[in-house]
Amino acid sequence: MKRRRNSGAHFAVCVDNCDYPASLELHKIYRVVPDEDAAAEGDIRIIDESGEDYLYSANRFVEIEPPRQVRQSLLHAPKGA
Repeated sequence: MKRRRNSGAHFAVCVDNCDYPASLELHKIYRVVPDEDAAAEGDIRIIDESGEDYLYSANRFVEIEPPRQVRQSLLHAPKGA
């Protein structure tokens, strides 16, 4: 997954939750936690349904740049919501 160059929070949509249906919701937007070591290994660190950050294969997600209003809503949502 290619990392965007802009600063601030990053978001990704889950496109494959196979083997992780309790942890990942298909088509849900997740907040990405920067982790260069994980990215170098082809992984992505996201805050999943548990409200904690975990590593998943980056090919399960597509990074997005949500519209400003959606971004603000995502940044102010409670963890795990």
